[in-house]
Amino acid sequence: MPSSSSSPSAQPHPATGADWQDGTGNASHQGWHNGWDNGWLRGAHRCPSPNHGPRPQGAALRLVVLHSISLPPGEFGNGCIEQLFTNTLDWDAHPYFQTIRGATVSSHFVIDRTGRVTQFVSIWDRAWHAGQSNWHGTDNCNDFSIGIELEGLEGSHFEEPQYDALVQLSAQLLKALPSIEGFAGHEHIAPGRKQDPGAGFDWSRLIGGLEALAPGLSWPSQA
Repeated sequence: MPSSSSSPSAQPHPATGADWQDGTGNASHQGWHNGWDNGWLRGAHRCPSPNHGPRPQGAALRLVVLHSISLPPGEFGNGCIEQLFTNTLDWDAHPYFQTIRGATVSSHFVIDRTGRVTQFVSIWDRAWHAGQSNWHGTDNCNDFSIGIELEGLEGSHFEEPQYDALVQLSAQLLKALPSIEGFAGHEHIAPGRKQDPGAGFDWSRLIGGLEALAPGLSWPSQA
C-alpha cells in the first residue's frame, strides 16, 4: 500500500484497479509487445491520476517497488483503489476510509486479482507510492522507482494471473528501462513502517520469470 502525500515532493498512501481484457472478458496480455507511448504501456487500461510530479532532473530509474493493496482491507474488485488514486473515493463509505482520509497517493501500475493491469502514472513521472524510504543507501525511492500495486491483503496469497501479469509487465519495464538494477517490496525499503506485499508473495515466481532476461538484478535478501 502506498504512503500519503499532498505535494509532488512529499511522500504517499494506498489504492486499487486494473484493466486489460480480450473479447471474452478475460485478462489478456497480447498487446503488450507493442511497446510504449510517452511512458504509457500500450494495451494497459489508462486511468490517469493527478497524484504525481516530475522526477529530479537526471534521476536514473533504478528500482521497481512491489506493494499490495485492498480497500477496505480484504475486499477486492470494488473500484475503490482506482477511486483512491484519482481522488474520488467517498471517505464516508466505509469506517476504514477514515483512517486514510485525505490521502493523495498513486502508483504507476495496479494488477487486480484477475491479472488485469491499469496504469495511473507515466513511467517518466514520479508517482507517490513509496513514502519515506531507502534502497541501497539512497533515500526517497519515489524519485528513482516504478511502483506496482498487487490487489491483495498484505501477508496473504496472490493469484496465478497476477504473477503472470507481473512477470510480463516487469519484462516490458526492463526492456524499456535498462537502468533498472533491482526489485524490492515496500517492506524492504520502509522496514518497520510497511509490511507489504508480505510473506504471501512468492518472490521465486518473479525471479524465475525474469532471470533469463536480466540475470544480474538485485532482489530482497530473503527472496
